[in-house]
Amino acid sequence: MQRHIELELERVKDELVRMASLAEEAIGLSIKALVGRDAELARQVIASDDAVNALEIEIDELCLRTMALFQPEAKDLRLLAMALKINNDLERMGDQAVNIAERTLELLKEPLLKPLIDIPRMADHAQRMVKESLDAFVRQDAMRARAVCQQDDAVDRYDDQIFRELLTYMMEDPKAITRAVNLILVSRHLERIADHATNIAEDVIYLVEGRTIKHHAQDPA
Repeated sequence: MQRHIELELERVKDELVRMASLAEEAIGLSIKALVGRDAELARQVIASDDAVNALEIEIDELCLRTMALFQPEAKDLRLLAMALKINNDLERMGDQAVNIAERTLELLKEPLLKPLIDIPRMADHAQRMVKESLDAFVRQDAMRARAVCQQDDAVDRYDDQIFRELLTYMMEDPKAITRAVNLILVSRHLERIADHATNIAEDVIYLVEGRTIKHHAQDPA
């Protein structure tokens, strides 16, 4: 019986890695579409959301079926419960990538407001958090998970900086307001992606240590 549940748990992990890969790809392509002003690529990101949604349902069903068939206890049950939460966070990341692609299509209706420098840097940071949070889950590495939590402040600083800069553009030129607002929304979507990665990292710490650190990521172990 234990061997069977171990196989199912490995399958759950594999499927979550696949889900994370889809989310990471969508995030990367959405930013590439934004920077390259590529409408076709933006539409591709929007269309790819169906695959992410379908996989979310598949993973949920796998987790619930494993619970029902094997009635796991202790850490195995915690892992499946965390997998359900992580699956939801990954699906939300895909939604944020779609939101960025939609903002890109709106931005393409007007000339470029300003060179995009901080948003791609912010996106790189957020994507790295996504990858490292899933690595922490697969390895059940609480130390790596804590490192992800601590990176969230850097993304928040990017968000604040981008907002202040774009606010200046809006104050100086009312014609820039629509484009500036769309770029602010892109920044906010990236900030939400980083938040979801932080959620995953916090879930990993709970899985490994059995303790909740939400709102206390800096606390010592």
